[in-house]
Amino acid sequence: MKQNIPPQQTNNPWLALMVGNSRLHWALFIDHTLNSTWDTQHLSESDIEQLAKTNSFPLPPSYARSIFLSPNLPITLVLASVVPSQTQLWQTYPNHRLITLNQVPIRGMYPTLGIDRALALFGAGKSYGFPMLVIDAGTALTFTGADSNQRLIGGAILPGLGLQFTSLGQKTAQLPLLKIREIIDLPPRFAMDTPQAIQSGIIYTLLAGIKEFIDEWLSLFPDSKIAITGGDGELLIIYLKQQFSEIGEKIILDNNLIFWGMREVNIV
Repeated sequence: MKQNIPPQQTNNPWLALMVGNSRLHWALFIDHTLNSTWDTQHLSESDIEQLAKTNSFPLPPSYARSIFLSPNLPITLVLASVVPSQTQLWQTYPNHRLITLNQVPIRGMYPTLGIDRALALFGAGKSYGFPMLVIDAGTALTFTGADSNQRLIGGAILPGLGLQFTSLGQKTAQLPLLKIREIIDLPPRFAMDTPQAIQSGIIYTLLAGIKEFIDEWLSLFPDSKIAITGGDGELLIIYLKQQFSEIGEKIILDNNLIFWGMREVNIV
């Protein structure tokens, strides 16, 4: 999902890069305004060395010209990462700022909390208000919540929707590898063929788990906002609206929560 906003006249463009488990997530900001977002594959050490020399980031073509006419080169790169090997590579870029957990103003965080979870929670809370529960539907599916005082209450981690399908398709001898993007409507609960049986088992179990976590959270914080982000967020919203319409309608879909968090940290 991309968000494009017309560029403003400014001399302060900067890039946000969230290094995820599967992909690189990019955002181009003009001052504090989000201009565009896109994803690429992880880059190699030689790729990053070339970027450092040429400042030729993989920008959307329609924006590349305006950015590289900027006098502020090399462009500032604000970096967060959950992949240590990639973090080390990107730190070779000369004009970078690495966001670490201690820079995110969420109280009571534990040392191994993922920076992506912390930034998404902070970005969601600053955008929509605390208390906040964030569901991040990426490679892993995570729940992360904070109370009205921006204090971490905790969360949970489990394999994401795509990872569950991939695991069955790759780790079994006779089960097919299904493409979840082609599954828009909920399958029959009691399926009569193998592909739909896989769909039923994974999707209904995952939805029931999400509902359970949301119900428990709302019992603690009845006025809390709930937001979902990540690559499978839009698909899960579709499923939730079909299965649990009241819950599905309450959830805010925003694929830029991590970038909102990075922007807030970068402003300070």
